[in-house]
Amino acid sequence: MSHLVLAETAASVSELKKNPMGTVAAGDGFPVVILNRNEPAFYCVPARAYEALMDRLEDIELNEIADGRAMQAEIRISVDEL
Repeated sequence: MSHLVLAETAASVSELKKNPMGTVAAGDGFPVVILNRNEPAFYCVPARAYEALMDRLEDIELNEIADGRAMQAEIRISVDEL
């Protein structure tokens, strides 16, 4: 059976247990797929990469909100009404 692996670096659960920080470092700043019996079990994502991912997701969400509001009818308000 084939599995989708979304990382360039892979390590086994045993390798992760032996040297967790070495496993993270092996990814050179990118996620490392952790394999259990040669199947992807989870991804070990460095903090900076995770933070960048969360920032990107937030940007996408905010853009969707802005795009939705751009389609709304324009409302004119004078400064005196504020």
